[in-house]
Amino acid sequence: MTATSPNPTSAAPTDRTDPTQAARDDMVARDIAGRGVTDLRVLAAMREVPRHLFVLTELVDWAYDDRPLPIGHRQTISQPFIVAFMTEAVRPRPTDRALDIGTGSGYHAAVLSRLVSRVDSMDIVCPLADEAKTRLAALSYSNVEVTCGNGWAGKPERAPFDIIVVAAAPELIPQPLLDQLAPGGRLIIPIGPQTFEGQELKLIEKSLDGTLTERAILPVRFVPMTGRPTD
Repeated sequence: MTATSPNPTSAAPTDRTDPTQAARDDMVARDIAGRGVTDLRVLAAMREVPRHLFVLTELVDWAYDDRPLPIGHRQTISQPFIVAFMTEAVRPRPTDRALDIGTGSGYHAAVLSRLVSRVDSMDIVCPLADEAKTRLAALSYSNVEVTCGNGWAGKPERAPFDIIVVAAAPELIPQPLLDQLAPGGRLIIPIGPQTFEGQELKLIEKSLDGTLTERAILPVRFVPMTGRPTD
């Protein structure tokens, strides 16, 4: 299966030759648009990306339910609403460069790839990073590069980033990610205890003069960030 053209600018027609398209359309209508996500480009990307190809074979029947699913190595693929909500919150633009931390199966990187110019994605679990790299290449997501690495440290050699999306929860916002955020950039990250309870999704924005603003936007439960400061 091959991904269609990147950077959709509206709710593009869906592919009725794909037998899974109706399930995606229903998922978006019920669980994403139905819960308040309105960005037409985000909705189009969620309709396009085949989530069933990013989950374990034995869980395909649940691919279009609004739930996280295990992907091995004690990690999960996030529920579709959370992927869409986080993506809308960072206001992706076609010219943006994005950093996706916590690749997992590669699903969120695939969604972002439809909305920005380039995605650098990284996961500290090397087998997951390797599998996601192979999967995304096979599906022709050519503007995504996946590497294995410590998400806490980010990817300074590719910085600055207009968007940083983090899918694992540290207790504090890693300073390297703030440093790698471009002026005008947006960072979304779950912050809170490693016990899951009390985590909050936070949106951090950097003004053109480098001033940071932070606000909590949603209570969440994410797997803990296992990377640690390198200095």
